[in-house]
Amino acid sequence: MKIYLKTTSPKNVKLSLLSIRELIFSIWPFIVITLVLLIAAYWALDPNPPKHVILATGPEQSAYDNFGKRYAQALAQQGIKVELRVSQGSSENLQLLRDGKVDLGFVQSGSDGVDAYQTQQSDERVMSLGSLFVEPVWLFYRADAAKKISKDATLSSLTQLKGLKVNVGTVGSGVPNLMNKLFELNQMEPDSIQKFQLEQTPSTMAFLAGEVDVLVFASAPESQLVQMLLLTPGVKLMSFDQSEAYARRLPYLTPVQLPHGILDLSKNLPEQDVRLIASTTALLSSSSTHPALIQLFSQASQTIHGAAGWFNEAREYPNAKRSEFTMSKEALRNLQVGASFLQRYLPFWMANLIERMGLALGVIAAIMLPASRIIPPLYIFRIRSRIFKWYGQLRTLESQLITGELSPEFILKRLTDLDEKVMDLSVPLSYTDELYALRNNISLVKNKILEPLKK
Repeated sequence: MKIYLKTTSPKNVKLSLLSIRELIFSIWPFIVITLVLLIAAYWALDPNPPKHVILATGPEQSAYDNFGKRYAQALAQQGIKVELRVSQGSSENLQLLRDGKVDLGFVQSGSDGVDAYQTQQSDERVMSLGSLFVEPVWLFYRADAAKKISKDATLSSLTQLKGLKVNVGTVGSGVPNLMNKLFELNQMEPDSIQKFQLEQTPSTMAFLAGEVDVLVFASAPESQLVQMLLLTPGVKLMSFDQSEAYARRLPYLTPVQLPHGILDLSKNLPEQDVRLIASTTALLSSSSTHPALIQLFSQASQTIHGAAGWFNEAREYPNAKRSEFTMSKEALRNLQVGASFLQRYLPFWMANLIERMGLALGVIAAIMLPASRIIPPLYIFRIRSRIFKWYGQLRTLESQLITGELSPEFILKRLTDLDEKVMDLSVPLSYTDELYALRNNISLVKNKILEPLKK
């Protein structure tokens, strides 16, 4: 004969569920406090970046405009819309940043003038994400106008521009400030040339029509206008033979060289090396820009500007050199060590959330782990309170029996009712010994009543 033991019964299941329920009720204050701390930390840290950001670029068809579109495409992959704010250039972009009207912008070094260098370093309204590329000063001149000055129709010095019609750059671009400084270094009187400050497209049309003799740009070689003018017959590019001297006098300038043949190797254009002076363009951000956005733009800059160019080797840019403004900590860390471990394997939003909340989680854990020691005593108290409350009634009945306040028969009936209620009481299996102890104590009081009655 086989005997089967039934190990699981509905009552046992009920008791197990009871134990779980009591544990949950014991833990919930701890959970609520933890959630409140997490919500407070999330609100304070604001880990997720906004989905909309404004980037100040430059005139249409400029290098700034071209780079702005590439940044917009890169951040669109992370679900962030980049609004491109067309401007006249560096000086306007810098002012927009300081006024808090844009989040980021391209700004040339020296846009405020060399005398403002120390002021920029302490300007808390703006931070730098690093230098992105160099922008040479492209001084184009018409060969027919140069023949009036030089027999070979070649210009190599700013002093040779006296008497010519010169478009010194667009208002708000920073180029007029730079050119005025260069003219001052060459001891040229302000009225020695006829200055124009037309926008890029109108000035180019006036230059090609013969209404302007000299056209000055400060732009990366990716500019469509620059590349078009380099290929235009009758238009020459002036070589700054004193480029080293300019760089010594103006710290935000650097000498660069346009290699012969870089534009078209088959036609060897240009036919010879051209010396130029260049300013460095940085990506600046407002101090209120979200740190996660700075990380995304910094990472995108390494892809967009990391390739070899006309004036730089591969991976030379972006960098933290020649920074006129305080470097952003997020951007500097990204330039030094690259993307974090989590960002390499997780979506950016998830990695950013974990990284920015990590410290807060550590602090919360340090607070709540010691506090969690109260959970076991609280759980025990909740279970035992289900039993101990009946001891109060038992003690009252026993006192009434001793004082004779109530008749033994009535107390016996109350004890029988109490015993039946205790029998229906559910507690976890690990606490059934205390339940049985209660029932034994009820029986003891019953016996005190029954023994005299038996006699």
